[in-house]
Amino acid sequence: MTQSQTDPAAEAALLEAYAAGDTAAAQSLARRYTPLVFAHAFRMLNDRAEAEDVAQDAMLRLWRQAPGWDAEGGASVRTWLYRVTANLCIDRLRKTRPEGLPEEFELADGTPGVEAQMQNAARRLALEEALMQLPDRQRQAVVLRHIDGLGNTEIAQIMDIGPRAVESLTARGKRALTALLSGQRKDLGYTDDTVQTSDH
Repeated sequence: MTQSQTDPAAEAALLEAYAAGDTAAAQSLARRYTPLVFAHAFRMLNDRAEAEDVAQDAMLRLWRQAPGWDAEGGASVRTWLYRVTANLCIDRLRKTRPEGLPEEFELADGTPGVEAQMQNAARRLALEEALMQLPDRQRQAVVLRHIDGLGNTEIAQIMDIGPRAVESLTARGKRALTALLSGQRKDLGYTDDTVQTSDH
C-alpha cells in the first residue's frame, strides 16, 4: 500500500511558506507526512514509543531543512523523509532489538479461531527471528518493498543505491529468510517453497 507521489514543486512551495512563518503550511505538511513517517518507523521497529520518537526527529529535521530546500535537487519530500526515517530506524536497530513484527508479516489464511491465531503468532515470531538475522540493508530493503510496498525506483532513492542493487538486496533478503525458515516450514504450516511476505 503506497501513498501517491506528490509534486516536488508544490512540496517545496509548502516548505518555503513554512520557513516564512506560515502556520497553515506547517499544519498541512505535518498532516501529510507525520502519519507516513510514523507508520514506516513502526514497521521497522515494531515499538510505538520508539516510532513516535523517530517520527518527531524526522519531522524536526524536515523543519530545519525547510529554509534551504532545493526543489530541483531531485528527491521529493516523501522520499527524503523515508530516507531519514529509515536511517534513524537502522541506528536504533543497531542498539536494541524490537519485540516483534507488525501484523503485515502475518500470513492471513482466512481461517478464524484459536488455532489459526496461534499459527499466525508462531509465523510472526519465526519471521521476526529470521528477519533480525539479515544485514541491516537487506532488512531495510525487504521492509520498504514488501511491507511499505514501495517500488524499486523510490527505494533506490531512499537507500541511495541503484534499482538493480535494490532488486539484489530484496532477492537476497527473501532467499535468506527462506533458508532461515526452511527447517520450520511444516510446524509453521507453509505448503509452498517460498517465504511469503505481503507484497501489498
